[in-house]
Amino acid sequence: MVSKVLFWSGFGVAVRLWQLGMEMRPFFNKGSLWVYPLYATVGGSFGYWLQGVESRQYKLLSDRKDALLEKRARAAEQEKAAAARLSRRRLGQATMALPVLGESIKPKGIVVFSGGSAANNLVDVFKTVAERKQCSLSYVIPISDNGGSTSELIRVFGGPGIGDLRSRLVRLIPENGDLERAAIKTFFNHRLCLDADEARHEWLDIVEARHPLWNNVPSEKKELIRSFLNLLNLEIVKRLRPTSTFNFSSASIGNLFLTGARLFSGSLESAIYLLSSICGVPSNTSVLPAINTNFSHHISAGLANGTAITGQNAISHPSEPTALPDMASKPPDDTEDDDIVEDANLPGSLPMLRKPNIIFSKAEEEDLPARIDRIWYINPYGQEIRPPANPKVVSAIASDSQAVVYSIGSLYTSIIPSLILRGVGAAVAATPAVRHKILILNSTVDRETGPSSQPFTALDFVAAIAKAGAESRARGGADSITPLEYRKYVTHVIHLEGAGTPAVSRADLAVLGIETVRLYGRRGGGGGGQGEGFLRYDENALTQALEVVIGGGKDLRGDRSRRNTLDN
Repeated sequence: MVSKVLFWSGFGVAVRLWQLGMEMRPFFNKGSLWVYPLYATVGGSFGYWLQGVESRQYKLLSDRKDALLEKRARAAEQEKAAAARLSRRRLGQATMALPVLGESIKPKGIVVFSGGSAANNLVDVFKTVAERKQCSLSYVIPISDNGGSTSELIRVFGGPGIGDLRSRLVRLIPENGDLERAAIKTFFNHRLCLDADEARHEWLDIVEARHPLWNNVPSEKKELIRSFLNLLNLEIVKRLRPTSTFNFSSASIGNLFLTGARLFSGSLESAIYLLSSICGVPSNTSVLPAINTNFSHHISAGLANGTAITGQNAISHPSEPTALPDMASKPPDDTEDDDIVEDANLPGSLPMLRKPNIIFSKAEEEDLPARIDRIWYINPYGQEIRPPANPKVVSAIASDSQAVVYSIGSLYTSIIPSLILRGVGAAVAATPAVRHKILILNSTVDRETGPSSQPFTALDFVAAIAKAGAESRARGGADSITPLEYRKYVTHVIHLEGAGTPAVSRADLAVLGIETVRLYGRRGGGGGGQGEGFLRYDENALTQALEVVIGGGKDLRGDRSRRNTLDN
């Protein structure tokens, strides 16, 4: 539009110049008429020039405007993308955890602190609860055991106590009548003969695949298992010395396999994974060593009278006097004599940690002179240490757990050694998602929860667990925790009621905010010292009780149609 105006303005100038020329004609000669077309040409050219200048300026402004709009659009897109990235960072893992359409939210799991043999009786209970809640199940197992055939493996090869780990892994083999799984379970549970010479010959038959135990074990698994047993056999021969030979007496084949796998891979976790895979342990179930290590970790117990006992076997079921003598008065020749033996123990290690404990009795236990006051870890020279927990244990509690269960078993050698590790106490006490912390009370007291003249009550069990958790958080923490803080570590106590069971004061526990659930169990045969069996938990009743406490189960307090019911 502007160009047209400029053009016609220039044309108007030319016309006006022509008019002026006509008016001035009398003053010019007739030969000067050529000037008029010149005026028109000049005026038109001026209009076209102005039109070209404006057109170039307009195009330049138009290009600048388009570039500015495009720049603003790019900036807006960049701001939008940056805002999206910031939003994703703020949401973090919570954004990733949001379910997609049609996908259900995975329930948080259950973590069970336990030892070996006692808790094996409740494996089906925990499995049923986890399956019904469709959640993961993790067993935390201590590695401080130094009794039985484990003691000989530690003496010759060093490394952690693996007996309870093997026991739980083999117990988790599904029992569905499959001959292969039954054969593998029998194989890994098998113990060699008590006589050392016969045990050695039996071991060679197994290594050479001539033993009947290999029947029904598939060839591919047989050769895989044999490869690690042969590796261990080679290591046994390499470590043979005049002062030290490996004693095969009562050796567990499963323990020997785990040791061979650990020596091959250099990893306890890898050895557990291998045995778990061979055994067909369900994918939602994990067996976690309390400490992930290739070294031995021993514990000591301090009694209320000031006496110290060193080594798990000496604390729980000793084969000889258990009190730790005053090291200052101990003749140095005793340690020097032990140092002559060339094994996996460092020179100067405590003699009581070097002696084999292959034979001991769990049935005949003498009382301790006083109550156990606390448990701590020691190095080979008897000095107290505070090792950290296996990171996977802490993660299982803090990141993927809705409930923690303290199973039946030896309180101070099966439960407490896992709780006092650095990181565990804070995870149990300070994780909001862990709302249920359940103690399944033993049906009887034992050597660790005595003496018989002063047996532990339910409140004593709770106090021991809470103090262990506090000790995990800070050195000396057990001395500063108050009873009102016990609920940070125990919220429910499930117990039996009957002769020989620990006393339960529901009123005292209620004051601390701890709920109690009473079950009516069944009496086992031949377990009591007086010839009378002790009470056992009924699997169905315990399963239902756990479901009610954790949530989602049927409350059976109004159901009295059967004896094994619950009352709280």
